[in-house]
Amino acid sequence: MKKKRKKKRRSVTRGLLRLLAKIIGLMDDLEQNHGMLSCHQQHLKRRDTIRIILEQQSHKFYDGVRPKNAIVSIDKPHLRPIVRGKEIKSVEFGSKVHKLQIDGISFIEHISFNAFNEGIRLQKTIWKAQKLTNKKVKILGADAIYATNANRNYVSKRNISTDFKPKGRPGRDKEHKSQLSKMITKERASRLEGSFGTDKEYFLLNKIKARTRETEILWIFFGIHASNALNIGIRISNKPSVAA
Repeated sequence: MKKKRKKKRRSVTRGLLRLLAKIIGLMDDLEQNHGMLSCHQQHLKRRDTIRIILEQQSHKFYDGVRPKNAIVSIDKPHLRPIVRGKEIKSVEFGSKVHKLQIDGISFIEHISFNAFNEGIRLQKTIWKAQKLTNKKVKILGADAIYATNANRNYVSKRNISTDFKPKGRPGRDKEHKSQLSKMITKERASRLEGSFGTDKEYFLLNKIKARTRETEILWIFFGIHASNALNIGIRISNKPSVAA
C-alpha cells in the first residue's frame, strides 16, 4: 500500500506510539534495576529528545493538538520546517539567514531556525548598515515583501531611494524614479540574490553536516565570510598598482 487510507494510517500510528512508549518503559526499568545503560552524553540527549517526540505526537494523535516547536529530527531537535513556497521544495529544513550587503560584502543581520518574516526587519537592517559604515543609507534595494506601509513611511522620512513598486498617482519625476528603481533592482538581483547560490555551491552552505545548533551557526558564519574574504582578495588583485 503505497498510499495508506486514513483508517489504516491511524491504526499504524497508534501501534507505533504504543510500541515506543513500551520501549521507553522497558529501558527505564533496566536503568532502575541494573544501573545506567549508557553514560554517553549524546545517547542521553537522544533519549530525552525521543521522550519529547513521544509526548508531542501523543498529544497530536489523541487530543488533536498540534504541538508547538514540533521536533522533526532526533539528532537535530532545534530544526524546524520552514515553508519557502518554492516550486521544487515547498518545505525546507535548516536555518533561515537574513543577510544584508554593502558594496557586495555580506553581513548576517539575523539567523534563526524558526520561520520569521523578513519584512519587519528592514528598519533594524538599515540601522545596522549605518552603524557598520558610519554613513546614512541613501539607496536601498529590497524584495517586495519589505514594501509594507510602515517601511515605506520609514524610508520616505529619511529620503532613502528604493526599488519598491510605487503606490498611488505617479509624480512629475516618474521616469527618473523608474530608471533608478530598475538600476537598484538589477544590482540587487546580480549581487545579493546571486551571492546566495554562490555561498551554497562553492562554500558548502548547502551541505552543512554540523550536529549541534552552535556548530551549524559557526559553519554558516565562516562560509559567508570566507566568500567575503575571496571577494575582497579578488578586488585587491584586480586593482591597478600606482607607479612610484
